[in-house]
Amino acid sequence: MSNTILVTGATGNVGSQVVQQLIASGITSRVAVRSMNKAETLKKAGAEPVEMDLDRPETLAPALTGVDKVFLVSPFVSNMVELTDTLIEAAKQANVQHIVKLSALTQPGIALSKWHGEMENAIASSGIPFTFLRPNGFMQNFVNAMADSIKTDNAFYLDAGDGKVSFVDTRDIASVAVAALTTSGHEGQSYTITGSEALSHSQAAAILSQVLGRTINYVDVPEDAVSQAMQGAGMPEAIVNSLLELYASYKAGLAAEISPVVEQVTGKKPISFEQFVKDYAEVWQ
Repeated sequence: MSNTILVTGATGNVGSQVVQQLIASGITSRVAVRSMNKAETLKKAGAEPVEMDLDRPETLAPALTGVDKVFLVSPFVSNMVELTDTLIEAAKQANVQHIVKLSALTQPGIALSKWHGEMENAIASSGIPFTFLRPNGFMQNFVNAMADSIKTDNAFYLDAGDGKVSFVDTRDIASVAVAALTTSGHEGQSYTITGSEALSHSQAAAILSQVLGRTINYVDVPEDAVSQAMQGAGMPEAIVNSLLELYASYKAGLAAEISPVVEQVTGKKPISFEQFVKDYAEVWQ
């Protein structure tokens, strides 16, 4: 049996961290890219790029040839369930032995949980051993989605009310993923992954202010305005509605759960929000 690990979503929030940590551990990962134009950077980093596009099913079998394990990040698109079903079938045909899937914190009644639940059920029904990772909101969203407004306006804007969220650093999610991919005993497990504290966005703004040495404000924006902005950016209606549901769950305090999984699996305490801000401080300068 080979020990080849295929990482999908390798340029994203979590996938890129998984690739980095695998390489740092001396493990060569095969990384799926939609276009080989991105291959050179990944090669220089020590990864093995392979072209794979879920919208082009003919690319799946070659990418999965010889693969033992898959780290699966489904694209955040309206037909993510159908695309994932196609990949699962290709993984069965390729005799993949383990799928570690990035899901999301389970929250009853919202579309994101429903979609991830359907994908998890499909994997479980496939007979392929699995590990499901269910993280809460990423700390790195403050870098990727909010950096510009924090730099230019000293503020970030969201429709999340005062509800607390146990934000988790994607580096911790990746550490759990790498453990599941490289050590035994994680098959059949579903891991809820959070940070060690639950913070409101106002409290997050206070920590940003303290570390950066200037006042950063959280502006709670009305839902209609957020919806219009996302639609104006060309986001599909189903995706817009799913995000509004997620923000409503934040408001309702449904994302404040704290899980011990990071420390249990990795032996290290989760990265605090304050440490995260210190590590990424230059992004907001």
